[in-house]
Amino acid sequence: MSTIDNGPRLPASFLTPGTSSFAEFVSQHSPDLLPSSRAVPQGSAEGLAPHGTTIVAATFPGGVVMAGDRRATMGNIIAQRDIQKVFPADEFSCVGIAGTAGLAVEMVRLFATELEHYEKIEGTTLSMDGKANRLAALIRQNLGLAMQGLAVVPLFAGYDLAADQGRIFSYDVTGGRYEETAFHSVGSGSLFARGSLKKLYREDLTATECVTALVQALYDAADDDSATGGPDMTRRIFPVVHVITADGGSRISDAEVAEIADQVIASRTQRPDGPAATLV
Repeated sequence: MSTIDNGPRLPASFLTPGTSSFAEFVSQHSPDLLPSSRAVPQGSAEGLAPHGTTIVAATFPGGVVMAGDRRATMGNIIAQRDIQKVFPADEFSCVGIAGTAGLAVEMVRLFATELEHYEKIEGTTLSMDGKANRLAALIRQNLGLAMQGLAVVPLFAGYDLAADQGRIFSYDVTGGRYEETAFHSVGSGSLFARGSLKKLYREDLTATECVTALVQALYDAADDDSATGGPDMTRRIFPVVHVITADGGSRISDAEVAEIADQVIASRTQRPDGPAATLV
């Protein structure tokens, strides 16, 4: 009697029910594939890879917006002018990256796979707090590389269907998780961007007004921080902007962002320091 050869089979570990965490599964069976397992020479490695900044996010009634500039730097050199720093994590959340660009992008991809894997295994999506906690765990795994200068500090935002509102979470290099109110920013230009948003933000902003406020904040950050890139009118390179509501998330088209950026820059020719806030 002849036997039927079905070809190579997956290892038993791939067919055995187990953890709903993809990162935990990989750490058990192929730990060398995780970014945190890669060894680097002793000493600071900060200057060996491009770094990305700046990310801003703000909530509005019915959703949340996240935007990131497009510049990556290596010391005093502009390594890339059109890097993408804001990525969808799943249908109702997104992540903005600051820090070592290569590791950050890899971490975001792993995080998106983590959320998808959980949904397939459990048959339901993680809660907003659960997503924030999973990202914190991935950041914590990178602590060894962060101590050598290869830090990744993302900004996480999404729409919480249970709470019916947009939410924003920030992190430190140890994986500490902090929920922010109304708006937040990370990266080398975050101080200037946050100062700008303090004057521009209102709780009753529309989605378009919220996007405009974030573009204004990135402009202010670029005005004072050399590592942050403002709208590039010559090359027509503009911030990456994601809007997330109860209907899901999507990236705003470059044409729409360009229109807002054109309005912001036109107003800056009349008032270089930007719109003024009322005194009381």
